[in-house]
Amino acid sequence: MHRAGKYWEQQAEAFLLKQGLSLVARNFLTQLGEIDLIMRDESRLIFVEVRYRRRSRFTSAAGSVTQQKQKRLEKCAKLFRKQHQKWSDLPCRFDVIAYDEDSQVPNAIWLCAVFESTDW
Repeated sequence: MHRAGKYWEQQAEAFLLKQGLSLVARNFLTQLGEIDLIMRDESRLIFVEVRYRRRSRFTSAAGSVTQQKQKRLEKCAKLFRKQHQKWSDLPCRFDVIAYDEDSQVPNAIWLCAVFESTDW
């Protein structure tokens, strides 16, 4: 992982912890792809994609989570739940934490339930 990516993932993790979520795993890597953060609130497992864009001339950081990327995240999440049975019964959602550097101070934009899994 690049240093910049690691930095923004650490920022997102700290932000989510302040919001009351608990860390389950970070950088869950599979042959299909990676889930940056896996968090938990009182009742759900939350798969988090962290996106950063230095310039958002063509698309914002949040807008860069394409349907193809969503499908990969969904497959990785299924694999995580299969490998970690203690989490398999919790409802899930997919969030994005986006940072766009175009602003003076890049703040976390937290998009909850950005997309739904069609196949649990």
